[in-house]
Amino acid sequence: ALRPGQTIDLTISSLGNAKSLRGGTLLMTPLKGADGQVYAVAQGNVLVGGVGASANGSKVQINHLSVGRVPAGATVEREVITTIGQGEFVYLEANATDFTIARQIAEAINAIVGPGLAQAMDARVVRVRAPEEIAQRVEFLARIENLDVVPARGSARVIVNSRTGSVVMNQTVTIEPCAISHGNLSVIIHTEPVISQPNPLSTQGETVQAQRSSIEIREDRGGLVTMPAGVSLAQVVKALNSIGATPQDLLAILQAMKAAGVLRAELEVI
Repeated sequence: ALRPGQTIDLTISSLGNAKSLRGGTLLMTPLKGADGQVYAVAQGNVLVGGVGASANGSKVQINHLSVGRVPAGATVEREVITTIGQGEFVYLEANATDFTIARQIAEAINAIVGPGLAQAMDARVVRVRAPEEIAQRVEFLARIENLDVVPARGSARVIVNSRTGSVVMNQTVTIEPCAISHGNLSVIIHTEPVISQPNPLSTQGETVQAQRSSIEIREDRGGLVTMPAGVSLAQVVKALNSIGATPQDLLAILQAMKAAGVLRAELEVI
């Protein structure tokens, strides 16, 4: 926990109509918690990682100009009381939910501090019997926090970002035998103006502007690629690159492979 007098970094942004905070200074500002109490006071020069310029209607900007940081800009005024566990046990919570990881953590602790002191309660929480005296508990936690635990291989997952077209696959992704063919369909519409004028020396009629459009449809030939069962991630990527699949094409191909039941992985769209 932070003590009164310690400093912390800040990230600030403008809520008004300021175009840029570059070179600005944050005036003394109280930082309040959800309970309305002031826990820190901030003040200092603002560092902005962007730059911009505008003139005569032209404008260029790199990164955000209305968001910046104040290193060590806040001084803690009120301490948030925390305790290092209460009672006989200390509960360790893993970041990932996995029975294998929880078992390995318990086994690693028991091998160092003594058998039976650590017990996996479920796939995420490990209960450890710890000394109740505060000095001994701190020393005990310092011993177990640096233990090396080799995590088990995670489940096969494919993460797809539909907004940016990013596709990330882990090393356990494999596929069943399948054949993939992918082609591109392009629709080209070209429109040009056509001017119709009356005859020379004509007293009637007026100039009329019309448009003439031409539509062309192009379909690229897609290559058919066969993929054997149980191939590695590197072979999957190589095969998809061989048919010229773009990131946006991969979104459609991976969904089709999942629907066909040939993709041995969880497909998650974020």
